Amino acid sequence: MAEATRTEAAKVTSIFVYPIKSCRGISVPQAPLASTGFRWDRQWLVVNSKGRAYTQRVEPKLALVQVELPDEAFAESWKPTKNSYLASQIRPVETEYAHGYNVMFPDGYPFLLLSQGSMDALNKLLKEPIPVNRFRPNILVDGCEPFVEDLWKELRINQLTFYGVKLCSRCKVPTINQENAVAGSEPTETLVKFRSDRVLRPTGKQQGKVYFGQNLVCKDSLTGGKEKIIKVGDPVFVLKAVPSCADAAA
Repeated sequence: MAEATRTEAAKVTSIFVYPIKSCRGISVPQAPLASTGFRWDRQWLVVNSKGRAYTQRVEPKLALVQVELPDEAFAESWKPTKNSYLASQIRPVETEYAHGYNVMFPDGYPFLLLSQGSMDALNKLLKEPIPVNRFRPNILVDGCEPFVEDLWKELRINQLTFYGVKLCSRCKVPTINQENAVAGSEPTETLVKFRSDRVLRPTGKQQGKVYFGQNLVCKDSLTGGKEKIIKVGDPVFVLKAVPSCADAAA
């Protein structure tokens, strides 16, 4: 594993929080860190009458559900009122990739990072460009080469240390138009051609997966970093990187 440059590698350009899993996200100028990711991220989950989870994979129309939270909910000084109710059940991330970290209702990990360069590279190959909300990242960065985030193993944002623990394998949700809840074949049809495990990891186990984005955990969420804030405009410093996707965990 290479020691990467300590100079600025990218800059945070957008931060997204998804309070209700599979419903619309909220773009915020800053987000405080919690023990399970950003405060409010995937804090709630829609279930049916039998208590089974509903996501866009089951009900695409969840994409149309708008979620609102007051600005002060993302303030560093925010405290819950005495009658506030917050879910407390958490689950660990896959220990094969990271130990000691927990999430609420994300599919796997506390944070998903994606670069604008990767989005731009993909959109150049699509007949109709798509917005970043198809991929539901938490942190969007710009100023770096396309797909270089695949290689990031340790990075720092606003004095917080993040580890890239696993390339994000994509489900069917990116094929769902988030404005009308209609599913199609793209972008997966195009991604398969150059972002599949067969292409990126030809010597590894082939499972028909397609990768786009990097799953992160934050070291400081286990210690004294809770409630520290990441802001749009924060520089990203890459401290360690692997040489190729074949060397990245997936």
